[in-house]
Amino acid sequence: MEVPLQTQQRPIWSRSSFSQTQSAHFNFRPLNGLFYHRSSTRFCQSYSWQVDYPVNGILRPFCAAGVSSDRGSLFMLIDFSKKKQKRSSTPRSKGPVPKGFAPKSSVGAESQKREQRNAADNRTLEIDNVRGFPGEGESNVGAVLDETGIEAEDLDDDQGNSIVETYASTGEVDDGYNEDEVLLTETRGSDISISSQEEADRLETIVENLAVEDYQNIEAEGSGSEAVLLGSETSKTRHQKGVKDLVTVQQKASDITSYEKESRDLVSFQHKDSDITTYEKKAKDIVGVRQEGSNITTYVKEVKDLVDVTENLTFVNYPLMKSHDDVTDTEELGSVVRDSDASDEKEGKSLASRELNMDLLYYQTRESDKIVPETDVLGSRVEATLTSDAKELEDYLQKLESERDTLVHKQVLEELAAENFSKGNKVFIYPETVKPDDDIEIFLNRSLSTLKDEPHIMIMGAFNDWRWKSFTIKVEKSHLKGDWWSCRIHVPKEAYKIDFVFFNGKDVYDNNDMKDFHLIVEGGMGPDNFEDFLLEEKHRELEELAKKQAERERLAEEQSRREEEKAACEADQAQAKLEVQRKREELAELMKNALTSMENVWFFEPHQFKGGDLVRLYYNRSSGPLAQANDLWIHGGHNGWLHGLSIIAKLVKSEKEGADWWCAEVTVPHQAVTLDWVFADGPPQNARVYDNNNRQDFHAIVPKSVPDELYWVEEEHRIYQRLQEERRLREEAIRAKAEKTARMKAETKARTLKAFLLSQRHIVYTDPVDVQAGNDVTVYYNPSNTVLKGKPEVWFRCSFNRWTHRRGPLPPQKMVPAENCSHVKTTVKVPLDAYMMDFVFSEREDGGIFDNKNGMDYHVPVFGGIAKEPPMHIVHIAVEMAPIAKSLDKGLTRMPCPIRRVSCPTRVQRGKMESPGIIVGGLGDVVTSLSRAVQDLNHHVDIVLPKYDCLNLSHVKDLHYQKSYSWSGTEIKVWFGKVEGLPVYFLEPQNGMFSTGCVYGGRNDGERFGFFCHAALEFLLQSGFHPDIIHCHDWSSAPVAWLYKEHYRHYGLSNARVVFTIHNLEFGAYFIGKAMAYADKATTVSDTYSKEVAGNPAIAPHLYKFHGILNGIDPDIWDPFNDKFIPVPYTSENVVEGKKAAKEALQQRLSLKKVDVPVVGIISRLTHQKGIHLIKHAIWRTLERNGQVVLLGSAPDPRIQNDFVNLANQLHNMHSDQARLCLTYDEPLSHLIYAGADFILVPSIFEPCGLTQLVAMRYGTIPVVRKTGGLYDTVFDVDHDQERAKALGLEPNGFNFEGADAAGVDYALNRAISAWYDGKEWFDSLRKRVMEQDWSWNRPALEYMELYHAARKY
Repeated sequence: MEVPLQTQQRPIWSRSSFSQTQSAHFNFRPLNGLFYHRSSTRFCQSYSWQVDYPVNGILRPFCAAGVSSDRGSLFMLIDFSKKKQKRSSTPRSKGPVPKGFAPKSSVGAESQKREQRNAADNRTLEIDNVRGFPGEGESNVGAVLDETGIEAEDLDDDQGNSIVETYASTGEVDDGYNEDEVLLTETRGSDISISSQEEADRLETIVENLAVEDYQNIEAEGSGSEAVLLGSETSKTRHQKGVKDLVTVQQKASDITSYEKESRDLVSFQHKDSDITTYEKKAKDIVGVRQEGSNITTYVKEVKDLVDVTENLTFVNYPLMKSHDDVTDTEELGSVVRDSDASDEKEGKSLASRELNMDLLYYQTRESDKIVPETDVLGSRVEATLTSDAKELEDYLQKLESERDTLVHKQVLEELAAENFSKGNKVFIYPETVKPDDDIEIFLNRSLSTLKDEPHIMIMGAFNDWRWKSFTIKVEKSHLKGDWWSCRIHVPKEAYKIDFVFFNGKDVYDNNDMKDFHLIVEGGMGPDNFEDFLLEEKHRELEELAKKQAERERLAEEQSRREEEKAACEADQAQAKLEVQRKREELAELMKNALTSMENVWFFEPHQFKGGDLVRLYYNRSSGPLAQANDLWIHGGHNGWLHGLSIIAKLVKSEKEGADWWCAEVTVPHQAVTLDWVFADGPPQNARVYDNNNRQDFHAIVPKSVPDELYWVEEEHRIYQRLQEERRLREEAIRAKAEKTARMKAETKARTLKAFLLSQRHIVYTDPVDVQAGNDVTVYYNPSNTVLKGKPEVWFRCSFNRWTHRRGPLPPQKMVPAENCSHVKTTVKVPLDAYMMDFVFSEREDGGIFDNKNGMDYHVPVFGGIAKEPPMHIVHIAVEMAPIAKSLDKGLTRMPCPIRRVSCPTRVQRGKMESPGIIVGGLGDVVTSLSRAVQDLNHHVDIVLPKYDCLNLSHVKDLHYQKSYSWSGTEIKVWFGKVEGLPVYFLEPQNGMFSTGCVYGGRNDGERFGFFCHAALEFLLQSGFHPDIIHCHDWSSAPVAWLYKEHYRHYGLSNARVVFTIHNLEFGAYFIGKAMAYADKATTVSDTYSKEVAGNPAIAPHLYKFHGILNGIDPDIWDPFNDKFIPVPYTSENVVEGKKAAKEALQQRLSLKKVDVPVVGIISRLTHQKGIHLIKHAIWRTLERNGQVVLLGSAPDPRIQNDFVNLANQLHNMHSDQARLCLTYDEPLSHLIYAGADFILVPSIFEPCGLTQLVAMRYGTIPVVRKTGGLYDTVFDVDHDQERAKALGLEPNGFNFEGADAAGVDYALNRAISAWYDGKEWFDSLRKRVMEQDWSWNRPALEYMELYHAARKY
């Protein structure tokens, strides 16, 4: 920033204008532009020359402007720019122009003449930090600049170490003043280097002479004072001292230049001197240069520090004065002499006012003339000069250092090469320590390698045991002595090891005698951390793939939606056209009978009208059946009643004569072509007598109706819009229902998983329950409930990922007592790549007795890990599958419970079979439902099934022939399709074994199913399947177990394990016993049933691998929220309303009395196993309690069937409005019973699992069961089983009994009916509770997966 100071009546004090701080430097330069005169109307243009000067490497611009008037005056302009000034060259006033200087304009003799004239003037140059320049005079004194261009740097302590260079001028300027008579010159340092002491002395002499001359000129004026003389002498002395200091600075600058030249000469000498060949000599020379270069670097830093000091200069703000004319010269001078401090204060106040006025004038002038301050340009040049010089010097030093490093590097490599060659090592590296994220050189001595005769060599390798970032690089001949070849390799930051071999690019390798070459990377992440890194990379990769897949699916779904929308719109348009065509035909038919009037019956006034007109309709009451009516009404519409009832009006008595005329005013509807109406004796809903023209209605033509085609175009558009809106509402309802269904399923699944994790809380549980990867987890264990009861110590043995974690098992940990309970506990850290936590307990650190959950081990899923559990491949080999192979069993005494999805129902009437087959049991349900549940856990499931000729193929999607293969001399065709999303392979042997029209019932069932088991294993072998689990079911596919173990395990299916499930021990005990012996794991359909059959000879020897896993139901089939067979969909939130509507619909369908009484439902096969004697008793007991009974089922035994037919006839005669027995199969009715009944009765004598009670609870129906098998495992009595239910994470949900007699069933049934009567609110809460319990395959699927993994351990 440049500020021109105001003129005054006397010279100003420099310290009054600037804030002086330690080491502050003030720089003055001539004012570029107009400067102020005493006269308010006269301005003169100043002149300036620019010179660069070095002062300790810092280029400081300064300027001063002087003018003479009747009183001496002084102007100063100060550059406070914080930018480092650019280098600039301008002509000097005299003497030869130094190198690098170029004048702004031509200067010749005229410039020299000006300098000669100015040399004769009285001038004062003062380089000092004095308080002021007191003086006055009449003479013309021009501003003269010290030609050295050097700025003093010796600062006086008591003056704030400020250096001020001023140009003082005194004298007069007459009216004929010419700007050429005033010469303001400026000098600046450039690249001038004082190369010798003589030059410095010459410059010092010039400065001293000029200073003395200035002193003499001031003395000669005679107008000064003693203070002036004192100031002049002080100025002279300090001026001489400053010049000496500046000469010293220039000598330093000269030293830089001289040293730079010496350095360059040295480098040049090194390059040219061919005699210096040894590495040591070159290294020493360069090190010497480097040491001296460090001094230059230090000097450059000093220069930069001085620049920073200069940038800190700031202005001092002063208050404005009213006028400078109030102070006289004598008063000011006396003030200075008497008290310099007081004078400084007054001077500052007076100066501030004048400075403000001059500032305004200067800035206005500069703004109007658009003058760019010269200081800005000079500053940028100086800055660029300094930056460029420093950078050149730094680059040069870096170049020297690089050459030195190169020579050192070469020397080290030579030594390493010689050393390794002498030791017979054919490979070495540099640097010898390999670090991550660094470069290394690998050297191979070809003469010691198997590649010694190869002209081309390449290196092939990777990192971290060949697992990360492989590379292949060409190896080049190196500069080293001998046959050394080298290449450079970058070591990634993830590396802990480098593995590589050499080869010729084809088939010749040097692989370190089959061991490969290895280098250990120090400071890398390590093998374990690298494994985590790989997992994270894989996780990110999978996430990215998942995002891309999701985006593809979204786009595909969007495209599909657009296509569906387009197709739907086209369908709506077609439907609208059809409706319009139909209506046109109907209207055309009506038009044939439409009239304008009917004589003596009705007519309109006016006769010509159109849509929107108000017309009057006249009717002769005496013409029809309304002759005696007191009131007459018209009920009308238009266009063949197209829009229903649109005209309603009351007729009034008319004054027209000739008949009993009545009339009404009506508005003709818009778009009406015909009007349609009848007359009645009252308004709609209240009329009893009508005149409808003998059931043909009345029809009239609208004479001025809209054009025919235009009307039908608009009508088609209206129909299309209506269809669109109806479809939109329908789709929104479907979508909302699907979203709610998915949300409820997810919530149920989450609750079930949590209950599963807490199901053994009395033995073991974790905190938190949801174990998170990367976090700590505490395991609590209660040994008092296990085989470790009473042991003094308990040791915890743990691993992850089904005992397959890369870090192996954790060291055994001794468990410590937990607070305030009988449990012991321990805490472990879960790794990031864990998806399952596995553990067992032992009595000692070295083993002893183990608690391993009967060989299953304890497993807890881990959430949030970067690794996912690998999918398992399970293949089911079975002879049944719902819903395609569940029926057509001729003569077999088995029936599903519940019944569902059959194509050939059984209907028995008086012992006569009306269909050829009986429905198959629950095996097919398990195969389908279990497979779907396991598939939902992200595992692969396939099913192999015989291709019966009686299959219901309507449920098979994309069924097609796949291949054929031969076994035992028979061609077997393989068909493939999907059933409920499951891949199914249908085997069709060409020997006709499965073309019998049924699933069971043949005389050779054992032979047929044995052939199928062989063919299924052969199919797996020949098709290249390698399943993890082969799951076979019941006696019909039991041969798979021993055929696999005795034959196919040795043929190529060695990876599989066999799991065998017993659904019903009543059939095929021999086959079941043999399969138990060969299977790796065996199950049955409930835990209690497994205990009930544990003493069976087929099972007893194999109890160690026998487990009970409860069956589940399919929540998609049995879903009251989406059930199409019930009137009102419902959930647990509206169970009361939903079941009330279902009960009313059930009563209406079966012609029962519509009363709110307890309804007991029975859905069962009628066999002795199902407790038919208890069923009969319960029917009569319910009727005694004023309840209603509904039974659905049939008996495979004709005698039992006839017995129940007789019972039905008796009940229908005696209690027709209370009981109904439906002795046939009816799937829609079964759904309505489940929803409409209050209780479901299942009094089975034995029941392996039972699905009826599970489906009932799904619909909010309370079960009443006998304690046996799966019934005991699923129904918990509200009065007696609170603790048993709590242990499993459940709540009581029904009523049960133990005996198999009437007293037992009465005990449970009476309590249930009483609860219904006595506490409706409590009973409704019980309904809600049972609906929220999950009896689907969610939990059984988890237990089966545990069993599969346990089988894989052996």
